Amino acid sequence: MGRTRKTDQTVTREVDSGIAELVPDPDVPRAWTLRLNGTPQSHVDLDDPRHLEFEYVRRLGHLVDLVAPDDDPIRALHLGGGGLTLPRYVAETRPRSAQQVVEVDAALVDLVRGLLPLERTWRVKIRTGDAREVLAKAPEDTFDLVVTDVFAGARTPAHLTSVEFVELAARALRGGGVYAANIGDGGALAFAKAQAATVRAVFRHVCVIAEPAVFRGRRFGNFVLLGSHVALPVRDLVRRTAGDPFPGRVEHDDALVRFIGGAPATTDATATQSPPPPKGTWGLPAD
Repeated sequence: MGRTRKTDQTVTREVDSGIAELVPDPDVPRAWTLRLNGTPQSHVDLDDPRHLEFEYVRRLGHLVDLVAPDDDPIRALHLGGGGLTLPRYVAETRPRSAQQVVEVDAALVDLVRGLLPLERTWRVKIRTGDAREVLAKAPEDTFDLVVTDVFAGARTPAHLTSVEFVELAARALRGGGVYAANIGDGGALAFAKAQAATVRAVFRHVCVIAEPAVFRGRRFGNFVLLGSHVALPVRDLVRRTAGDPFPGRVEHDDALVRFIGGAPATTDATATQSPPPPKGTWGLPAD
């Protein structure tokens, strides 16, 4: 276990992947932002698990709301744990859901479990390990939702970006299940376009959600990619993301093809990690 120190209520701990900080939210009691090596990873409101502070997590929350009727329980696999924000949301909005979380950093899991504990009644199992290795062993036709939100520092690892990886996720999903991935990109958007092509190479129905300025490459930001073998709830996603504090845009069908623009799908042989965010992005130091 790494050393822990508290400074102005911020908790700082050495974990397997570097330095983790739990920073109290000045505006929300009992809410915390998890930072890993300076990069904000999660925001957790212990009093209100339905509160989703980060915009990309709000978009994943919209998907959770739409992936099954009303508050029916679902089976979800989360690749990447962080502060467990989305599993908390699923547990609160869809009681009796069965969830598995995979996180490579065992010390980070201990920190989150100790200081941001889950409710005892929630059916959330956490295991440590590499996301792809665990996914490869997951049972077939099991999950309603598979979410990939894995960052090494501020970048998505290369082995989680290929067609072969997405095929493993498709194998683990039930027939009507949905695959979701969060990635970061900016500028020419070569990585985001290739990732959209990659998901489209596996799933019949695909859409991508981001803020308009991010779609235009004017600034670095999050892209949420969704794929399924059945029709996605695009109309409801459009409505919900348009009403977010920072409105998003949903590209699908012909607009998605234009966005991809001929970019090839990524394979294990061509995979690279996502581009590094510019200094000053997501609260990273500007110098």
